[in-house]
Amino acid sequence: MAIHVVPSGQACGATVRGVDLSADLDSETVTEIRQAWLAHHVLAFPDQDLTDDDLERFTLCFGPFGDDPFIAPISGRDHVIAVERLAEETAPLFAENWHSDWSFQEDPPSGTCLRSIIIPPSGGHTLYTNQHAALTAMPGDLRDRLEGKMAVHSARGGYAPDGTYGDADQSAGRSMAIRPSPSAMETQLHPIIRRHPETGIEGLFGCVGYIIGIDGVDDDEAKSLLMELYHFQTKDQFIYRHRWEERMLVMWDNRSVLHRATAGYDGQHRLLHRTTIGAVPSQPQR
Repeated sequence: MAIHVVPSGQACGATVRGVDLSADLDSETVTEIRQAWLAHHVLAFPDQDLTDDDLERFTLCFGPFGDDPFIAPISGRDHVIAVERLAEETAPLFAENWHSDWSFQEDPPSGTCLRSIIIPPSGGHTLYTNQHAALTAMPGDLRDRLEGKMAVHSARGGYAPDGTYGDADQSAGRSMAIRPSPSAMETQLHPIIRRHPETGIEGLFGCVGYIIGIDGVDDDEAKSLLMELYHFQTKDQFIYRHRWEERMLVMWDNRSVLHRATAGYDGQHRLLHRTTIGAVPSQPQR
């Protein structure tokens, strides 16, 4: 039976019903889901009774496992990490800034899958901003200044020993198994405007945070341009707000959206399990 896809009515995102993700998926269903994913960028699958085995099997339908640096997997797993905040936790909220997961890698991941386990009754929404739509709506003068430029990506601001989640953060009672490292100082270049490797559609990739500069551009000029880009690419008109439910799986395309966590559930436990879909080869464009 064909899946049923209901668009969110926002800048991206859709809900998918009519499929049981705890079962093996045939190739036709996987193709349908992939097409919906590429079209809507973020897919939510409600009412799914899943185990971590199911989560891993679903992930492998869409690519290899990606590498999750700086966060240790849960016990007994190599590719599942816990995104958790305990009720009594006082450490700063994890992943509150806009980003594309692991954009600082040489081959950044295609997507992310997140399975909800414990969801508070309010707060904790995830926001997504459509970077294809942002580029389409971008004023020509701003696009002209970005065209052909390579962004310098790095994890240093977050995961270096002196970063946001560095040594000082480790003493703040954070529940997540974050592992800062000097390797976070490494850098990688990616085009600011690039074609999606599967659809060929142009979009913006990454934002200030993991982007620390622009190759060949003076630091002050680069900072100014990156902040102008940031304020444009995160405008409300490009955003989808996802409201979580228990027993839900969400997958998103890191190549076409940015995302960020939100608060609003202090004093309540929140737990999700996450896998990363690794990079897939670019498809020949017609």
